[in-house]
Amino acid sequence: MTALELAAEVRSGQRRAVDVLEEYLTRIDTHEASIHAFNEVTTDLARQQAQAVDDDVQAGRDPGPLAGVPVAFKDNMCTRGIPTTCSSRILENWRPPYDATVVQKVRAAGAITIGKTNLDEFAMGSSTENSAFGPTRNPLDLSRVPGGSSGGSAAAVAAGFAALALGSDTGGSIRQPAAFCGLVGMKPTYGAVSRYGLVAFGSSLDQIGPFAANVADAAALYEVIGGHDPLDSTSIPDLAPTVLDSIDRGVEGLRIGIVRELSGGAGSVEGIRSDVVDRVQAAAVALEAAGATVEEVSVPSTTLGLSAYYLVAPAEASSNLSRYDGVRYGLRVDAATTGEMNAATRTEGFGTEVKRRIMLGTYALSAGYYDAFYGKSLKVRTLMLQEFAAVYQRFDLLLTPTAPTTAFPLGERTADPMTMYVNDVCTIPSNLIGHPAISVPFGVGHDGLPVGVQVLGPALSEALIFRAAATLEAAAEMDR
Repeated sequence: MTALELAAEVRSGQRRAVDVLEEYLTRIDTHEASIHAFNEVTTDLARQQAQAVDDDVQAGRDPGPLAGVPVAFKDNMCTRGIPTTCSSRILENWRPPYDATVVQKVRAAGAITIGKTNLDEFAMGSSTENSAFGPTRNPLDLSRVPGGSSGGSAAAVAAGFAALALGSDTGGSIRQPAAFCGLVGMKPTYGAVSRYGLVAFGSSLDQIGPFAANVADAAALYEVIGGHDPLDSTSIPDLAPTVLDSIDRGVEGLRIGIVRELSGGAGSVEGIRSDVVDRVQAAAVALEAAGATVEEVSVPSTTLGLSAYYLVAPAEASSNLSRYDGVRYGLRVDAATTGEMNAATRTEGFGTEVKRRIMLGTYALSAGYYDAFYGKSLKVRTLMLQEFAAVYQRFDLLLTPTAPTTAFPLGERTADPMTMYVNDVCTIPSNLIGHPAISVPFGVGHDGLPVGVQVLGPALSEALIFRAAATLEAAAEMDR
C-alpha cells in the first residue's frame, strides 16, 4: 500500500492510525538490529501522535494529507526534546529546544514521527559507514551499503520501517541512496524547502528532500515540506509548490538531453559502469516512446564538478563546524585551558572523515591558497551555471545515471577516500547550481541490484521532473 493510499484509509476511518503504527513498529522490532536504519525509534511519541490522529478522525476533523503515515527524519534535522546527533559523538545526546520547519510541516500534515535515521557523520559520506554509531546496511542485500549520507532514511523506507522519509542532499545524499535502495529520491531547487533546523554542512549546497517507494508519494511529501519560510533567509518568497496534480501529464512534446559527460560516452567521467549506462539508454528509449524528443548533449563543465565540490563543500563545512567547541552544546572534554579544551573536544568528538574535510576546507580558505583553490572552484561553479543555462534553452530536462555503480559491498571503499568521492560525480552538478533533480529506479544491473536514473531540470521545474519520473516509473513497471 502506498503512503497516499494509507493516508486516505486513515482519513476516511477505514483504518486506525494506531493500528498502522503498530505494524511498522513490529517490522522495526523484527529487522532493525540487522539493518541499523535508526539512531532513535520514537515509539512513545509516535503512539501519542497516532492516537491524536485517530481522535481527530473520530471528531470529524481532517488530520491532514499524510494522516497516520509513519515518516522517518534524518538525524541532522532538529526535533524538539529528541536527540539530534548528526551521527557524531560531538552531539551525542544533544536535544534541540526547537523543531526544524520541515518537521513541523510534516507533523501538521498528520504524519507520525517514527524515528531519527542514521547517516554519515555530519552528512559527510556516500555509504553511511562514517557514522559514529556504526554503519547502516542495505535492506536489499545486507552485505552492501545503502548509500549516503542519508542511508538510514533510504534503508528505513526500503525495509518497510517507514512509509516516507526525509533526507538532506549536499552532493547527492538523497538521490544516491535512493538509487542504491531502489527508491525514489528527490532534491528540490535550492530555497524551495526550508533549511531552518537542518544542521548545516555546506550552506550553499544543502537541501532537504523526500524518499518514497513511488513517485506520487514523493511528490506528496514534497508538497507538504515545500514553500516559503521566513525563518530561512535563503527561502524562495511566495513559493507554494504543487506537483501532484500534474504528475500524470506525461512527457509528450518535451525535449530531453542525455548528458554525454555523465553517461559513459566519449569524454565522459571515468568509473560509470556499462550496465548502468545501459539502463540510462533504456530510460531514454522509454521517454521517446512516451512522446519526448531525446538526444545527446554536451555539458563540459560537469567533468569539473567533483573537483569544485570537494573544495566548496569542505570550505563551508570548516566554517559551519567551528561552532562545535565544547562550550555551547554537545561534547566537552575538560582541559587546563580553553584552547586545550577546544582541541581535545574536537579531537575526540569528530570522526576521521569529518576531520579530513575540515582540514581540507581550512587549507583551501587559508591565506596564500584561497585564490588557487577556493577561488577557482567558485569560477567553475559560475561556468557550470552558464553552461546549464545555455543547455536549458534547448532542452526541458536532462537525463543521467544517478550513481556510477550499483550498491557496493560494505568496507570496499572506506580505505580510499577518492574512490568513495567518485560516487557523487553524477549528482554534484545539481547541488553546485541549485537546480532540482530526482532519482527513479529503472531496472537492475548485472548484479541484480537496482539502478537509478536521474532526471535534472532548471530551477523550479519540480513539476516537470516529477512528470518525467512518473513516466519512467510506469515504463519500468511494464518491463517487469
